[in-house]
Amino acid sequence: MRKSLLRLLALYQRFFTLLGYGSCRYYPTCSEYAKWQFQKNSLPKAFLLSALRILRCNQLFPGGIDYPVVKMNLNFKRICSPNTNTNKIIVQFWLVPKEGNYFYLIKSF
Repeated sequence: MRKSLLRLLALYQRFFTLLGYGSCRYYPTCSEYAKWQFQKNSLPKAFLLSALRILRCNQLFPGGIDYPVVKMNLNFKRICSPNTNTNKIIVQFWLVPKEGNYFYLIKSF
C-alpha cells in the first residue's frame, strides 16, 4: 500500500505539477511533504498530516518553510550501520532535533 501511494505521488510530481509550477506556498512543496510523511510515518498519520498541509496551502495562510516532524527513538547501531552490499552509508534524510523524540525531517541532497 505504501509503495503504491509513493508511486502515485511520483507520477503526480512528474506530470501534474508542470501545470501549476510554483503554486505551492510552502517549502518543501506539498507533494514532497506528503512523500516524506508516507516514507517515515504510519499511513493514517501521514494521510492526516498531508491533508492538513494541503488545506493550509492557500492565500489565507502565509506559507514559508514547514518541514515534516517525525517521532523516532534513535538507535546508534541502526543509524550508523552501513549498507551491506556496498559498505557505504547512504544518508537519505537529516534529522534536526525539535524536542524529546521529535525531529524535523530534512532531505539530504
